[in-house]
Amino acid sequence: MVTAFLFPGQGAQYVGMGKDLCDNFPAAKSVVDQAVDVLGAEYVDVFLHGPEEKLKQTRFTQPALFIVSMAAHAVLKEMGFTADFCAGHSLGEYSALCAAGAFDFETGLRLVKARGEAIQSASETIPGSMAAIVGLDRAQVASVCKDASAKGVCEPVNFNCPGQIVIAGAVAAVDEAVGLAQKAGSPKSVKLNVSGPFHSSLMKPAAEKMAPVIAAADIRDSAIPVATNVDGNLTRKAADIRRNLVAQIDHAVLWEESMNLLIREGADQFMEVGAGRVLCGLLRRIDKTRKFANIEDKKSADNLLNPAKA
Repeated sequence: MVTAFLFPGQGAQYVGMGKDLCDNFPAAKSVVDQAVDVLGAEYVDVFLHGPEEKLKQTRFTQPALFIVSMAAHAVLKEMGFTADFCAGHSLGEYSALCAAGAFDFETGLRLVKARGEAIQSASETIPGSMAAIVGLDRAQVASVCKDASAKGVCEPVNFNCPGQIVIAGAVAAVDEAVGLAQKAGSPKSVKLNVSGPFHSSLMKPAAEKMAPVIAAADIRDSAIPVATNVDGNLTRKAADIRRNLVAQIDHAVLWEESMNLLIREGADQFMEVGAGRVLCGLLRRIDKTRKFANIEDKKSADNLLNPAKA
């Protein structure tokens, strides 16, 4: 089997995520305890106990998801599972790179903390929104965004799977695009409950703020290839990783391309590592013939060891 580990991004979070892993696996608890030592208890308490409104703040969401993904990854390693490839959706790319050996956990913590703060600051300075456009192809979504751009920036930013593309930009422009998409035949186009226009060109100030942070971080060549968001290519070189981490903040996530690349490379088993099963759902729409599983709690961990009982 050729295995790819997939790591979720913002939107997968929920209060209590990671708690069951910490309660049942010392490897997971060790990761969470280290996060407390590095960032402080507030960054862990918020995902273990809430409140939800605080967890939704980008500066807390991003470290929280990274910590939980790396706790789940520690359990996977202890169980004997290894990856031939890694990939992560948006923020999840940091988890993928950490799992692939491009930087250590503490470096990753400091990077995602800085990223969350930079993106939240940019979102507060330049208000915007996002929407999921369902049922239209890429050309149709591009046309909708172009027509809506008379009211402000409006861009496709997440190419998640066939028939699901997320757009982002100025609030008025995204509102206009949702209406235009529905007129173009989209059966379901909805605004997302997010705090900013992530991955759009409006996030350039956040990318500029993160550039020196990434340049100064201890990043090395990864031990295994990572399919990166910004170009949908396999990456291992530290210089490419640095460049891509800056670029992905204000460029689109090419998730469908990344998954198709891994499939062409022979990946036939995909494991979603961390909160939720969003990426399993996207993969099902890209290629339902692949095997996929997840690990976020004891039950899902047990299912990996005893798939016949799942």
